[in-house]
Amino acid sequence: MARLLLTFILGIFATGELTAEDGYRLWLRYDRIEGTSNRNDYRRPMQSIIIATPSGAESAIIQSARAEIARGLDTMLGRKLTTVHVVAREADPALGAEGYALENVTVDEEKAVRIRANSDAGALYGVFDLLRRVQMREPVHELAVVAVPKIDRRLLNHWDDLNGFVERGYAGFSLWRWHELPHILSPRYTDYARALASLGLNGTVVTSVNANALILTPVYLEKVAALAEIFRAWGIRTYLTARYSAPIEIGGLDTADPLDPTVQAWWEAKIDEIHEHIPDFGGFVVKANSEGQPGPHDYGRDHAVGANLLAAPLAADGRDGIVMWRAFVYDYEDDTDRVKQAYNQFVPLDGKFADNVLVQIKNGPLDFMPREAFSPLFGATPQTKQMVELQITQEYLGASLQLAYLGTMWDEVLQQDTFARGEGSTIGRITDGSLHGHELSAICGVANTGSDRNWTGHPLAQANWYAFGRMAWDHTLGARAIAEEWARLTFDADAEATTSIVELLMGSRETVVNYSMPLGLHHIMERGHHYGPGPWVEGGRADWTSPYYHQADAQGIGADRVASGSNAIEQYAPELQAQWGSLASVPDELLLWFHHVPWDYEMKSGRILWDELALRYQQGVDEVRAMITRWDGLRDQIDRERWQATRERLVVQEQDAREWRDACLLYFQQFSQRPLPEGVEPPEHDLQHYIDVDRRYFPGHPGDY
Repeated sequence: MARLLLTFILGIFATGELTAEDGYRLWLRYDRIEGTSNRNDYRRPMQSIIIATPSGAESAIIQSARAEIARGLDTMLGRKLTTVHVVAREADPALGAEGYALENVTVDEEKAVRIRANSDAGALYGVFDLLRRVQMREPVHELAVVAVPKIDRRLLNHWDDLNGFVERGYAGFSLWRWHELPHILSPRYTDYARALASLGLNGTVVTSVNANALILTPVYLEKVAALAEIFRAWGIRTYLTARYSAPIEIGGLDTADPLDPTVQAWWEAKIDEIHEHIPDFGGFVVKANSEGQPGPHDYGRDHAVGANLLAAPLAADGRDGIVMWRAFVYDYEDDTDRVKQAYNQFVPLDGKFADNVLVQIKNGPLDFMPREAFSPLFGATPQTKQMVELQITQEYLGASLQLAYLGTMWDEVLQQDTFARGEGSTIGRITDGSLHGHELSAICGVANTGSDRNWTGHPLAQANWYAFGRMAWDHTLGARAIAEEWARLTFDADAEATTSIVELLMGSRETVVNYSMPLGLHHIMERGHHYGPGPWVEGGRADWTSPYYHQADAQGIGADRVASGSNAIEQYAPELQAQWGSLASVPDELLLWFHHVPWDYEMKSGRILWDELALRYQQGVDEVRAMITRWDGLRDQIDRERWQATRERLVVQEQDAREWRDACLLYFQQFSQRPLPEGVEPPEHDLQHYIDVDRRYFPGHPGDY
């Protein structure tokens, strides 16, 4: 029996049939390239790989590059790699600090591929680029590739707590097993670092923005140092979150006032101590005076004074540490429109931040909504370095139960023109420093990784991790090109199936917008965990309720942010005020973000607003059903395990879409007093049924942990 089973298994591999795959390998699958001629096409120019850097030294990063070449080419080409040469070569200014060049050369009459870089990290990125091309069966006979990252610091932000819980995490618990560190090192730490390096990401913040000061104590610094040692071999620098009250909580002081000399001395000593454990420590991300977190305002100081306290010792003695000071600040006691408050606090501070401080700004002024206007802070402080914070984990886009490819969202954000210095002042150019001539630049994404075997919960959510990394390297690559790249690497399907996967991804985020918060609606989800509809949510602080944002009444719906309301629109450039401030010219996608619109207002489609809103909700449901049909058509093109896991989640997504549609339309119908238009399915239940839904203990919500 055992012999028969072995014969059967070997037969499956021999015939090339699909086998089960759990997604652990991400996009680094390195499966065998089938067909003798194909393998020979790649073997001939790669008898030798030459890594050329100014030092020519065998560093830990170069050893990682060697290992990755062997892992990738040996498996894909079915032979042992002949040689990898590491040689010294003069630096090339065109490649910058971390860029690389791939080129074909001939050595001793043998063809070879040379990877040139000015740093070991650049060489490693070149190795991953070469392997990516081989994986995708791209020609490697006439290589003439030059790639230079547009942004210096390219980081993941982990919202991981020390107890293993991941805030807004939907793929299990934290990757970091603090109770085992520093003595037990999971192999996942290395695989995580490999994944980051394969995308050109060069930094990770391993703790939550709602920081626990214990991470800065000696026992935890030893644990962080163990992670940093692994990451360093893959070109990854380690960063931490800094709780502003740490001098009190773990330092024994009675104040954390940034102008107090004892506080300044405490932080100087603490940063010295961190560097003893982590010599290449990258710096801090800080959430201060936001959502109850301590900060400089507690002592009558502003954000610049607060940030500069940490910036000085991070730049001392030749260090290049940075402070990423989050602009996500608002005060429920301030009756100013919440979306205006960050702008009001930071614009007066332009030019007051130290050179190694970057103000970290969420893409929108509210909070990672499925769609919102961009934050008006971008470009509004030309003397202050700004970085964009994107959310890879899907806090408001269906957790990891719903498919939402966020590459399209980030494309929309990074290519958005702010008109800060005339036309072409995109958020991408502000982030990469080119618009205002800043040499230091950074970008970060809130990670969607967890302890689930496939890393991200939803198998297709891996595309968001991948897209963030590729856009962090070059924000002009485009969401579609990245989606195609990811699909080819991750599934290795034929051209028709790959196209189908890409189309599924490209429309998915807009589908979620349609069935949840269309036409510029925002913040109408359930309280706390943010999963599912909740336009009725009231009670407590106003800026955490839904009516604060949708403002639905008998006359109409939508946030009034023009002159008749909060006038938040005045924080944008005149060109955008003119477009967005008029009902005639504002795009439908931002209509209810800026305007309180009558229910019978005639839309560009010719329908009244109520009918348009109802049909958008129905469209979202219909689109999810079409997604299921498209995925069903891929059943024979994708391994059973990942196909089934994805389909199960699409079924849940269709149920969620119907709930969003029915709950929101029933709620808003109380105000519109209009019937559902033809083409919209009647609700399955009454409104009270949806209000009574209780999703207690939903993953990612700290209050339920």
